[in-house]
Amino acid sequence: MIRSRLSSVIERRLLVNYRVDPYVAAALLPAPLRPQLVRGQAVAGICLLRIGGVRPGWAPAATGLTSENAAHRIAVEWDGPDGVERGVYIPRRDTASRLNAFAGGRIYPGEHGRADFTVREDADAVRVAFATRDGEVTVDATVEPAEELHGSGLFADLAEASEFFRLGSRGLSPNAGGAHLDVLELSTDAWKVTAGRPRTVRSSFFEDLDRFPPGSAVLDSALVMRGVAADWSRGEPFRLGGKIPAQPGPDATMTFARLPVPRSPLPSPSPEEAP
Repeated sequence: MIRSRLSSVIERRLLVNYRVDPYVAAALLPAPLRPQLVRGQAVAGICLLRIGGVRPGWAPAATGLTSENAAHRIAVEWDGPDGVERGVYIPRRDTASRLNAFAGGRIYPGEHGRADFTVREDADAVRVAFATRDGEVTVDATVEPAEELHGSGLFADLAEASEFFRLGSRGLSPNAGGAHLDVLELSTDAWKVTAGRPRTVRSSFFEDLDRFPPGSAVLDSALVMRGVAADWSRGEPFRLGGKIPAQPGPDATMTFARLPVPRSPLPSPSPEEAP
């Protein structure tokens, strides 16, 4: 695993957000993680990331690599030695980069699956679609720029949404060993997001009724980040185990039974060449 930081530029990052029933979100988390609640709802989503100039911190920018990547995320919290800590649990990472798929979980934290991406960026919208090579996940998301964040049931305005995601900078993802989660931390002195408006979003992950019974995962909002210099560093592995908390947060109790509901398949994105 890397011990020094990786430098990069976040060329484009779409955060497509869902508000999720906390009972359902809790059932998807390993102990001792619990959902972080906003206005009584869990927060989950998809991060669609084009990252450029990825290189060791000491290397010149010209040597960096560029790749398309995706992560499915659930905002989480847990009890640390100094109080409640927060981050995002990432059950799945996928990438178009063969190097990222090889290095993830070996050279740096976070195992990646391979996926084929279709990207189209116009002045009035960005479309990112991908299908994983293992056939498990398809996503097709089109997001328009917006002046303000409207229609969100989670966040009152753009500033509140920005601060929520800025503070959740630690990504915790499963490791093949199974005894701990890999931790990858994002840091930047130039954090800035703008509002987006989801035009169309399809996600086989969030539309899988075995994970999310009808009505338990609702598309909420989108945020956009562009041209932000960022560093990535390895955090201490997060040890799993312990009793599953009885609550995901201060104002919701829950049980953890999975509901036996039928699966509804999602068609793959329509083929389209990237410009």
